[in-house]
Amino acid sequence: MKCISKPCSIFVIVLMLSSVSICGCSSIPYEAKYSIDKSATSNRCEPFAADKCVVGAEGAVTTDSGMQVNDKASAGLFDINKKRTIYAKNVHEKLYPASLTKVMTAYVALKYFGDQLDKVLVADSSVYANESGAQALGLKEGDSMTLNEALHALLIYSANDVANLIATGLAGSIDSFADMMNTEARKLGATQSNFKNPNGLNVADHLVTAYDMYLIFSAAIKYDVFSEIISMNSYDVKWTDASGEGQSRSIDNTNGYLAGNATAPSGVTVIGGKTGTTNAAGHCLILLAKDGNGNPYIAVILRDTDGDSLYSDMTNMLNEIVN
Repeated sequence: MKCISKPCSIFVIVLMLSSVSICGCSSIPYEAKYSIDKSATSNRCEPFAADKCVVGAEGAVTTDSGMQVNDKASAGLFDINKKRTIYAKNVHEKLYPASLTKVMTAYVALKYFGDQLDKVLVADSSVYANESGAQALGLKEGDSMTLNEALHALLIYSANDVANLIATGLAGSIDSFADMMNTEARKLGATQSNFKNPNGLNVADHLVTAYDMYLIFSAAIKYDVFSEIISMNSYDVKWTDASGEGQSRSIDNTNGYLAGNATAPSGVTVIGGKTGTTNAAGHCLILLAKDGNGNPYIAVILRDTDGDSLYSDMTNMLNEIVN
C-alpha cells in the first residue's frame, strides 16, 4: 500500500533528512571547525585543527622548567608529531615579521610553480630593494634567473631583490603576489597575518603572529625543495645579466646555527630555518629542529631585542625539547 497523504509525505521527508544526519560525515563535503562527539558517529570528521598544535586565546603556555624568553619577544615551541605546544608567549600578538615573510613567499612559489623550477624570471624596475641596509644580491632590471636559483637566494641569503623578482615573475606584480600570499595564509588558518610585499621590508599593516608563522612554516617544510634549501650552509647562486653574461655569487646562510655562530643544545639538531631583522621587527628566527630520535619541532621567536638575545632565547627554548 502506497503512502500518498500529505502528512505521510512530510514524514518520509523528515525520515530521509534524519538518515543523512546520522550516517557519518563522509557523505557531506564540508570542513568541520570543531570536534564531533565520538558517541555521535563512528565515521568522524577531522576537526579543523586536528593536525595542528593549538594555543588558547591568551597565547601563553609555560614549561615545567619555568623557562622564559626576552620580555619583549613573542615565541613558541611546537612538537610536530605529538601536536603539542611546549611553550608559547604572546603568540597571537600581531608583529612585523621582517624576512620571515620569505617563508610565505617560498610557499606560494612552490605551491603554484613547484613543478616549474627551471622557469626563467626576468627582473623589471620593481626589483630594487630601496630600504637602507636591505640585504640584496644586486640584481638589476633585465637580469634573469631560474626559480630554483631564486629560491636559494631567497631562503639562504634572504635577498630582498630576489623576493621582488619572484613576485613579479610569477604574479606579474608585487601587489598581485601579495594577494596570493594573503589568500594562502587564510587557507592555512593564518588569519591574523597580512602581507603587503614578498620580502618583509617595513610597510604599514604588514603583520604576522608567531602562531601564524608556525602554521605557514609547517606548510612550507612539506615541500622537499624548501627543507633542502633551508638546511644548506652555503650556495653558489647563478643568474644572467641584462647583456646575456653569466653571473655567480657564493652566498652563506644567515642562520647562526648553520653558520656556526650559535650552538644547539646537546641532543637537538637544527635542520634549518629563516632569519629576519629590521628596526621595526627586531630580531626574528624560525627553525625546524629534531631531537635524538628524529622527531621534528618548530621554534619561532619574533621581536627579540638583539642578535645575542635571539640566539640565547632560542637555545633555551630548544633545550625544552630534551628536558
